[in-house]
Amino acid sequence: MGDQQALLVAAVGSVLARLDAHARGAAPSDSSGPAPDSGPDRDSPPDQSPELDSEPATLRALVECFGLSAFERSVLLLAAATEIDPTTGSRCAAAVGDPDRAYPTFGLALAALPEPHWSALTPVAPLRRWRLVEPADETRLTGAPLRIDERVLHFLAGSPYLDARLHGMLRPAPEPAVLPPSYERTADQVAAGLAGSEPGGGPGRATNPAETPLRVDLIGGDRRVRTDIAAVAAARLGLALYVMAADDVPTDPAERDRLARLWQREAILLGAALLVEVGPMERDQAAATAAFVAGVAVPLVVAADEVRSIGEPRGQRVVVPLLPDDEHLTVWRDAFADVPELADEHLHGLVAQFRLPPHTVRSVAAAVQRDLPETSVPVAEVAWRAGRSAARIGLDELGRRIEPAADWSDLVLPDRQLVVLREIVAHVRRQATVYQEWGFARTLRRGLGVTVLFAGGSGTGKTLAAEVIAGALGLDLFVIDLSQVVSKYIGETEKNLRTVFDAAEQGGAVLLFDEADALFGKRSEVKDSHDRYANLEVSYLLMRMEAYRGLAVLTTNMKQALDPAFMRRIRFVVDFPFPGEPERAEIWRRVLPAQAPTEGLDPQLLAQLTVAGGSIRNIALSGAFLAAEEGDKLQMRHLLAAARTEYLKGERALAPGEVRGWV
Repeated sequence: MGDQQALLVAAVGSVLARLDAHARGAAPSDSSGPAPDSGPDRDSPPDQSPELDSEPATLRALVECFGLSAFERSVLLLAAATEIDPTTGSRCAAAVGDPDRAYPTFGLALAALPEPHWSALTPVAPLRRWRLVEPADETRLTGAPLRIDERVLHFLAGSPYLDARLHGMLRPAPEPAVLPPSYERTADQVAAGLAGSEPGGGPGRATNPAETPLRVDLIGGDRRVRTDIAAVAAARLGLALYVMAADDVPTDPAERDRLARLWQREAILLGAALLVEVGPMERDQAAATAAFVAGVAVPLVVAADEVRSIGEPRGQRVVVPLLPDDEHLTVWRDAFADVPELADEHLHGLVAQFRLPPHTVRSVAAAVQRDLPETSVPVAEVAWRAGRSAARIGLDELGRRIEPAADWSDLVLPDRQLVVLREIVAHVRRQATVYQEWGFARTLRRGLGVTVLFAGGSGTGKTLAAEVIAGALGLDLFVIDLSQVVSKYIGETEKNLRTVFDAAEQGGAVLLFDEADALFGKRSEVKDSHDRYANLEVSYLLMRMEAYRGLAVLTTNMKQALDPAFMRRIRFVVDFPFPGEPERAEIWRRVLPAQAPTEGLDPQLLAQLTVAGGSIRNIALSGAFLAAEEGDKLQMRHLLAAARTEYLKGERALAPGEVRGWV
């Protein structure tokens, strides 16, 4: 038996000795205390009898943290005696003079223990409020057997653990080994907010609900970053950190109150702070979370990716900052310290492209170290692929991902347009050199992203060009579905766009907003509330595009419909002309595979069809299926039938000049 357990047994024995004295009819030596109906004297030491001069630290901690009076301390030990001393039952029976009542009760405690006071029995007093001790039957308050909570008993015995009733709802958050300096300063702010939130005591002291402490709202970053910052802040106050999701807060008031009290007791026993992670919620769940947050009177951090209204605002709001480029570079260098093959210039390129949080960078480095022995691909390319895979996670649910397969040879455009497209690639690829090494990021600060407008008719190669650019940069292409973004509800469009841009900020993709005129149209004169909110959407988009540091491609076949303010903020405008006959002939040559069995196909004759590249691809594919179905080679007649079908889609008819010389 350890020293603390021996001291606990001795403390229990002292209380049982009071029962023995009561059974003998002897008055306690300190029976001059308050009358049974008096309140406790909580400012005086609980008991100064010689046998209690040495008591277990766990018992002393309970008395101090929960503010137990001398009588409440004795009741707690009496309830614990049932589990610790096998003679407790018989000694209780002897004290009440009834062999059928071989258990401790509140009535026995009031009669036999020193300094009794009735207020100790109330539900708002520490013993029952914190569920340290409870009567087995609340309908018989003074006569029901007393039971010590199992969690409290193990704490007294020196075996602390998270209450099993909280398992699956809360998880511990270990303190990270290192944080970037900007996050360290943020942790200092959080710690200061928590340290100033304890009314009249340290962070582990139980408080009155009327003195609910301030909380800290931690906004921004991703979940892991917020958790790491809060864990460091808690550790600086000597606290552990536990995390729970706001969605797990019960909506039933009684269950929610039980959870709040249970956690508050755990926070006191363990010396812990709580981080509640808040996301989008239904109204009932948001109200339940607000009530829970308002009632938890121990150190609390409410974390969210954006400012959310959770109950009455109080306490300090701390915003997670974006890491500056030098700190971001240090994170990558530290993560890849064991990969000396990765040159510093490659690290600069990774930093410029991928704005990943530190924990994700470490995961990328681990993946690279794992894959290197099994591949002959250069380490820089392996690292780039790993960074791209990590960055795409946030976008997978927001758009249609295209892994680029097209290259420059697939584009049939005038030289002027090709020059601009290659210039776009250079602007994205050389961001590290221009922004970081040459210092333009410090002087410009805003508008560092590359926004491009592709204007032209349907099928002229706008999406194909975006795919070629993404492939040249080694990035994914994400086509944003406007039907999932634009909403008729006020504020929803901005929220959806913010989600898209925030996810894209990690840099793993080229964003393609197809038919962007539907979203980025001209702001109109305000005639009613609909115009006002539509203009707010456009204004928000202007601001967001200026702050975006990635590559966004907007496509439209109605260039004149775009707001002029957008045009000023677009770095490149590329017009995709309708292809002339030479360009159409070249498209036909490239769209027909070399291995396809053909007979008598003439690209010059096929170029007589006045269709754009998208339609040429459709006609070629449909003609191939017709030939395959006949079991014949692909011939002009198959393409003629496919052309008629394609023209019907646009409610057009083939002109005689378009098929002259075909058959």
